[in-house]
Amino acid sequence: MNDEAKPTINLSKLDQAAILLMSLGEKEAAEVLKHLGPKDVQRIGTAMTSLENVTQDHVEAVMSNFLSEAQVLTGLGVGSDGYIRNMLVEALGEEKAGSLVDRILLGGNTSGLDTLKWMDARSVADIIRNEHPQIQAIVMAHLDGDQSAEVLSYLGEKVRLDILMRVASMDTVQPSALQELNTILEKQFSGNAGSQAKTMGGTKVAAEIMNNLESSIEADLMESIKEMDEDMGNTIQDLMFVFDNLKGVDDRGIQALLREVSSEVLILALKGSDEELKEKIFSNMSKRAAELLRDDLEAKGPVRLSEVEAAQKEILIIARRMADAGEIVLGGTGEEML
Repeated sequence: MNDEAKPTINLSKLDQAAILLMSLGEKEAAEVLKHLGPKDVQRIGTAMTSLENVTQDHVEAVMSNFLSEAQVLTGLGVGSDGYIRNMLVEALGEEKAGSLVDRILLGGNTSGLDTLKWMDARSVADIIRNEHPQIQAIVMAHLDGDQSAEVLSYLGEKVRLDILMRVASMDTVQPSALQELNTILEKQFSGNAGSQAKTMGGTKVAAEIMNNLESSIEADLMESIKEMDEDMGNTIQDLMFVFDNLKGVDDRGIQALLREVSSEVLILALKGSDEELKEKIFSNMSKRAAELLRDDLEAKGPVRLSEVEAAQKEILIIARRMADAGEIVLGGTGEEML
C-alpha cells in the first residue's frame, strides 16, 4: 500500500483534492463542494482544470489516503469541462455556477458583501473604484487578505494608502454603513443588511492585506503609513508574518509546510534567506534530501530578487493557509500575536 502511495509525493494536497473529487460522481462531489467556501471552490475548480497526465497510479495513490484499499477509477480527463459544469451547478445552483464555471473565480448568487468573495479582483476594483474611501475600506476588511491585496493592486497608489489606513483604524461597522454598501451593490446583486454592528477591520486585518501585496507595493505602502502614523505602522509591521519568521515555526510545522512546497520554489526562496533559516529547513529534512537541496542551491547561481520574493510570497501564502486550517502555528515578527 505504501508503495502505491508514492506517486502522491509529487502532488500537492490541492491536486490530490481535485483528483479525489473528479474520481467521485458529480452528485457526490457536489455534496462536498456545498460545504466549502468560495475561495476553496475556486482553488479546487482551478486545480481540476489544470490537471494533466493523471495516471491510474496517481488515482489509486490518492484514494489510498482516504480509503482502506484502493479502488479502480476511470474517466478522469475526459470531458472535464462538462463534468465541472454539471458538478458546480449541482452544488451551487444554475445562477451562481453559470459565471463561476466560465472563469472559476466568479459566482453570482450571493447577497451583499459576500457576493464580492466570488468575484475576481479586477471586477471588485471596478465596482468600488468610484465609491467613498470608507466604503472601499469596508469591502477590503470583509474580503480575505489575498483577495483584498489583489484588489488594491488595481487601485491607485494614494487610494491604497487611504484605504489601508482606514482598515487599520476600523473597529466596528454600523448597520447604516452596511445598508449603504448593500444599496450600492443592489444594482448588480441583491441582499439585506443586518441590524447589528459588525466587528470588522483593525491592524490585524491590515497586516493580512499587507502580507499578500507584492513586495514593492508593500514596502512603499508601509513607508507611507509610518509617515502618517508611525505607531500604527509599527503595529501593522509587528503583526505581519514575513519569510524570516519561519524560524519561529516549530519543527513539526516546518515539516508539514515542506510537504506542500515544490523543490523549485523552495530553492528560489532560500536564495534570499540567511544561514539560520536555511539550517532550520535543512534540519527538518532527511539527510539525503538536505544534501540534495544544498547542492541545488549552489548550482542555481544568481537569481533575480523579484523571483526570490515571488517564491517567498508563495510559501507564505501556503503557510498562512495551513495556519488558518490549524495545521501549523505561525508567530509575528514582534510580540506574540493574540
